[in-house]
Formats: sequence, structure tokens, C-alpha cells
Amino acid sequence: MSTDPNIGRRLSNRYRLVELAGKGAMGRVYRAEDALLGGVTVAVKFLAQTLLNQRMRDRFEREATICALLAEKTMHIVRVKDYGVDEHDVPYYVMEFLEGENLSDMIKNKALPFGQCLNVLRQVCRGLECAHQGILFKGEPSQIIHRDIKPSNILLVQDPSFGELVKLLDFGIAKLVEANRDQTHSFMGTLAYCSPEQMEGKELDSRSDIYSLGVTLYEMLSRDMPLLPENNSFGGWYKAHHDFQPLPLRPELNIPSELSQLVMRCLAKNPDHRPQSARDILQLIEPMEAEYNRTRKLAQLDAIAPTLVREESRTQSSLEQVCWQQQWPKDKPRQKIVFPQLIRASNELYASLWVMLELQDIVNRRSSTRYNQFLFSTIPHPMLLWLTVLYNRREGARWLPCYLDLKTSMGQKITHLLGTNGYYRILFFALENPKQCENLTTTTIDPEQCRRLQDWVQISKGLPNAGQATMSKSLLRQELEKLKPKILMKLEANATQSHYG
Repeated sequence: MSTDPNIGRRLSNRYRLVELAGKGAMGRVYRAEDALLGGVTVAVKFLAQTLLNQRMRDRFEREATICALLAEKTMHIVRVKDYGVDEHDVPYYVMEFLEGENLSDMIKNKALPFGQCLNVLRQVCRGLECAHQGILFKGEPSQIIHRDIKPSNILLVQDPSFGELVKLLDFGIAKLVEANRDQTHSFMGTLAYCSPEQMEGKELDSRSDIYSLGVTLYEMLSRDMPLLPENNSFGGWYKAHHDFQPLPLRPELNIPSELSQLVMRCLAKNPDHRPQSARDILQLIEPMEAEYNRTRKLAQLDAIAPTLVREESRTQSSLEQVCWQQQWPKDKPRQKIVFPQLIRASNELYASLWVMLELQDIVNRRSSTRYNQFLFSTIPHPMLLWLTVLYNRREGARWLPCYLDLKTSMGQKITHLLGTNGYYRILFFALENPKQCENLTTTTIDPEQCRRLQDWVQISKGLPNAGQATMSKSLLRQELEKLKPKILMKLEANATQSHYG
């Protein structure tokens, strides 16, 4: 039985390779530990080639740097954290380690549900749009074409705050590998997904990625391929992409005609006849997705409306009334602060967040998107960061973090209520006149986060009181600063829709 010589190997005296996580035409991916960051898990990808001269090294450095910069602009492209060349002149990328399922594995057994398909397509297009727009590198615009869009390069990750998050893999790598190979002996790309112009070896633009996306979308919807070659050789696929017309999507799939037409436009042989950009596709599918979600939510509300009327109307009206009657506590300073508070209504306790802001700020943010996220730390002391963000395009983000000590009965009670009820009230008080509540809103919590909150309460009860709550709070505050750019990306990407935690 052969063993992998890379296991246990350390790169740059920093990244220790732990196990092989995957391999493909572009190279091998290893799960690794970053010793500099205390063993944080990362992914290391070795490219399937060596850098034989300085020109190739310079090109690799350029491509790796551009990929790293690109991932700073969008959450839909896997983040490149570092790169290097090992002692054998083999280049490698260090990337964020993502636990998820690639689209290829997901559609092996069944086609994606229509709503999920639209969601994945939208996020892929947002990643492509960002890449195709390009970035400035050393003062020069650098547009990036992926060159290998296919289901196995699309990863679906379950994010606790965003839900299903789509990440595109291997940006920039295809171009780097292709440029450094002997073009007379090999072809880079995946034959079934290549555009006609890519198979001809022409200079590519963003419309080549759109063709590959069309093949991928067809497969997502039907689990079939739009083109069937006479054989699986380069020549067979060359003829299929150039001469064969895509097979129509089967009628029994009940694909809306607008989406079927979009798929066929993406698969046009002539690039001029395809959508000219990822933005063009987004303009078609975003209204389609919004209408689908609206119809689904209406159906769900119709199904549960009788229960809501019976169970919610009594408690909600009483709780609302109690909230509006609240006054700013005398023991709290009159300044811009946020703190948690228990409110009793109808003999029940409810978790709430109390916020003091300037009156005009409260008015400006009445229609803001509300977002929440919870971070938990057990070391050195059980502590919960309860983050609420108010966001709109004009005002930007208002961060409302507060901390719950989970070794106190108050912290445990509030956390338990958040997890059990799945929502909380936010009471706004004005600096100018704190005698009455100026605004009241409700924010819901994602069901997965609710389950985690309840788990964290139980975990905390079994941990010793380390008496170092201040240190845990400081560590969570540092984590929040790291998360802020990612959260802002999410909020900006979804600014046209209200997102509830």
C-alpha cells in the first residue's frame, strides 16, 4: 500500500499537509493546518506542473495575486490566502477551506429544484460578473475569464447566516496552466463544457464562460447534456460544439419558457448571439426568482394562516403594547449604546435588544434590512456575541453588537429565549428624548442558528467559570472585525431584498 509523501509535509515552514482532499486535471488539493494561525484549517492546491523559468514564475505570481484580489470583491469566489513555489518548483495556492458539496455530485441523483436552481445561477452570475469586470493590478485593468465553468467547479456551502452560499473554484488557474503547456500536445478545459471558440484556441472573452454556464445550467435543470458527440474524443466534441444543435429541454420538466430560452441563448454557437454579460443574465433571472419566492411564501402563509391568527394575535398585540410603553432605564447612560433586556408580556418573558441613537438616524433606518449573526466562544470563558446589523444603501451599515456571558443566569435565559422563540424585538430610543420608545421592529433568527443557540446554552452549563469574560469578549470582538467585510458583501449583494437573519 503506497503512502502519499506529501502527508505531514510543511510548506514555507507554515502549512502542514494533513490529508488529500481531492484531485483533478488542474492538480491536487490537500487539507492543511496553518501553524501561524494556531492550526486553522486551510486548503492547499498544487498545480499539475512545474515552473521552469522566471517568466512562468512571474506569470504565476501575477495570476495568484489577481485571484486573491478578486476574492476580496465578492463572496462567490473561493478566497486565495497565500501562494508559493515548493522546493521542486511546483506552484501552490493556499485557499480558504470550505466544507460543502460540489454541484456535480448534487445532480448525479436528481435535478435541482427550480428555486434552488435559480438561487445557484444567480450567485454564479454574481461571481462571474465581478471577475469579468476585472480589477486593477499594478495600475492596469485585468479582466479574468474562468475558462473551465462546470458543475464540479461550483461548490455549495451552508453558511449559518446566508444560507446556501455558492463559491466558484479555480479562477485564474486554467489560464495559467493552459499558457504554460505545449499547445500542440494538450488541451486545457473540459470538453463537454467548452465553447466553440475555446476549442479553436481563439482569444476568449466573457461570452465563452457564458456558453459553459449554459451547458451547466442545462445539466442542472435536466441532468442531461445538451450536446451528444459521436465519440468522446477532442474531434467528437469539436464537431458537437460547432455543428450540432442543443437538444430541447424535455417538456415534462415544466421549465418556464423564459428560462428555456435563456439556456438556448447561452448555448448559441456565435458569441454575438449569447447574452453579452453575466449582468444580462441577472436582469432576466432576478425578477423570475423574486416572483417564484413571492408565490412560494404566499402559499406557505396560506397554509399556516389559521394557526398564526389563533396563536400569534393574542401574544403579539400584548407584547407590542408593552414594548411601546417602555422607557429608557435610569441606570443606563444617555449615549449611543446597545444592550439586551428581558420583557415580560402576558406572563411570558421575551428577549429584546435596546438601542439608543440620534432621532434622525432612527428615522433614516426604519426601512433598513435587518441581519443577525451569533458567535460563540468557550475559551477562556463561555461568551456569546449577539450581532445585529441595520443596512440600507444610503446610510450604510449600523453595527449593533452586544455580549452575553453564558455563565450567568441572565445570559443563559436570553440565549435560550432567542433559540426557542426564533425572533427578538429591537426597541429604539432617541438621544434627544429617551422617555419613550421611538421605533419598534422584529427580527427573526435562522432555524439553524436557533438550534445552535440552544446547544450553546447546554454546553456552557457544563463548563467551569474561568472568570475571564473580558478576554473572551475581546477575542470575539477581534473575530467580528474579521467578519465585517464578508457581512457587508452579503448585505450589499442582497440590498434589493430584505434579509432576515
